[in-house]
Amino acid sequence: MKNEEKIRAALRNMAQSGPPKLAHFSVWLLDHLEQAAFTSIRGLAQQAGVDANLVTRLARELGYDGFDAFRSEVQGIVQRRGRSYGSRARALRDNSIPDLYAELVAASRENIETVTSATSLADIDACVQPLLEARRVYTVGVRSCYSIAHYLSYVGGMAFDNFEQVPAVPGAILDQMSATTPDDIVIAITYEHYSAEVVRACQVAQECGARILALTDSYASPVAANAWRVIRLPMVGPQLMPSLNSAFLAVELILAAMTARSEGAADNVARYEDRITRFGGYTL
Repeated sequence: MKNEEKIRAALRNMAQSGPPKLAHFSVWLLDHLEQAAFTSIRGLAQQAGVDANLVTRLARELGYDGFDAFRSEVQGIVQRRGRSYGSRARALRDNSIPDLYAELVAASRENIETVTSATSLADIDACVQPLLEARRVYTVGVRSCYSIAHYLSYVGGMAFDNFEQVPAVPGAILDQMSATTPDDIVIAITYEHYSAEVVRACQVAQECGARILALTDSYASPVAANAWRVIRLPMVGPQLMPSLNSAFLAVELILAAMTARSEGAADNVARYEDRITRFGGYTL
């Protein structure tokens, strides 16, 4: 598989010795390689000011079966090296709104298909029974990942007695992690750029003997190091921030499977619902 240096070398060679139209497009692509990771053939052609057929032609000249194979390669490169949030935002300015919507929908479908693949579902399923049997289940996520961690701990706490509330006040992450034991599981949620607080939380929990279930975007993620289990979350797409739809789906799959295998979860949820309804928490 070609790496970024080889792709850029091939583009430079095409720019120097290829036919004029391919050479011109190669020069443009050298300065806008990231765009190929998150843009359709038509969208990339519009941005570069070339014919859409030329996009496919260049991909084949570079040794790929077509543009999809080339784009997949570039996506991997971008994901491995990281992409600033600012550059993601600026890239959105280069797309027409119809193309942007189409690419967002297509990327979301791709992410969902990946997280629901047989391999990914097997990884999720392997976590279910240990989570049910753990003494305590902790969830850690900050910034945009806090929403996932909060949802997981909130719904998990509604159904299961062993879920702890997600830490939300200053110092609470360390307070919780330093109290973990080998009978506990810590669900750590983060993606590139990896949150220092979550990485540190995993280090502390591991020193205490707890198992780490890493929900993250790469097996090379720092929270995946020495983790008990890793569920890789695909986050492909031109979204303003890396897409979290696969993360929420993975969490929903975990909670649903745990509930299906638990004798007491349904009763716990019913009691919670009755209690909140009794005191006016719901408007029915």
